[in-house]
Amino acid sequence: MLRRGVLILAGLCGVFMPALADEPKVKTFTDPAQAGPDFLIQGEYEGRIGKDGIAGLQVIALGDGKFDAVLFPKGLPGTGADTPRIALKGEAKDSGIAFAGTGCSGELKEGAFTGTFESAELKLKRIERQSPTMGAKPPTGAVVLFDGSSTDEWANGRIQEGNLLGVGTRTKRAFKNYTLHVEFRLPYMPYDRSQGRGNSGLYCNDQYEFQILDSFGLSGENNECGGYYSMAKPLVNMCLPPLSWQTYDIDFSMAQYDADGKKTKPAVATVKLNGVVVHDKYEIPRFNGGGGLSDESKPGPIFVQDHGNPVHFRNIWILEK
Repeated sequence: MLRRGVLILAGLCGVFMPALADEPKVKTFTDPAQAGPDFLIQGEYEGRIGKDGIAGLQVIALGDGKFDAVLFPKGLPGTGADTPRIALKGEAKDSGIAFAGTGCSGELKEGAFTGTFESAELKLKRIERQSPTMGAKPPTGAVVLFDGSSTDEWANGRIQEGNLLGVGTRTKRAFKNYTLHVEFRLPYMPYDRSQGRGNSGLYCNDQYEFQILDSFGLSGENNECGGYYSMAKPLVNMCLPPLSWQTYDIDFSMAQYDADGKKTKPAVATVKLNGVVVHDKYEIPRFNGGGGLSDESKPGPIFVQDHGNPVHFRNIWILEK
């Protein structure tokens, strides 16, 4: 389960609504201090539903004081609850953000959401969840691919913001079977939608892409964060809000071939996004393109895709089997 912490929304109490009119029109933010007041509203909320139930809410900023939200009446994604998704629309009003959807309505202000769902009372507080593998140390025998100090392991690697790895680079080494740990941060792009919002990709062996995208609050499709791009949905959408640090932990085994060159076993991957399994021993039917290799019989590098968005990486290591 993800670690939790309550986020104190400094400066919101009683004064955040007038600031919404000054929401910046800059498209992309990598610094929370510059992201504007809607960014402080966006995020996850958790608390009580009815007398003793636990519910969660994900609020997604759309710019100019408008929001989408998803209510999870049995708990946030990743908590183990098989829960429906209740879609809400929100807009800034004089006193707070008013939300409404099928069977649900409420108001968000001063870091708390109060409302009702099918006559049950909702009282939710903003939280921050963090992957339990965040900051994981490389085990004995692991190859440290990036620790913020050098791009020696990367072809055309670039250090940005002092100690972060930029996109559009692949490892100089090729790998076969391994455990891979990657930490990444998505930009905040409230005015963009779908594939235009924090897009990148993490490629195993330069040919199998697991999507990186700001999919916070979305349904979890095969082209969204955690998906094996265009082929397999994640078991659960574990994407956290943009500008949160997130983790991929992948256990990968490459495809096997006999002496005649016939594939006898597909590549297999178990993938955790923010500590939660999103693909369990997934037998990859074929490579999905976009990288540099198309021969599944060969080892390959790790590739992080440049899709025009400032996605950043840190703490990358790999342990070969």
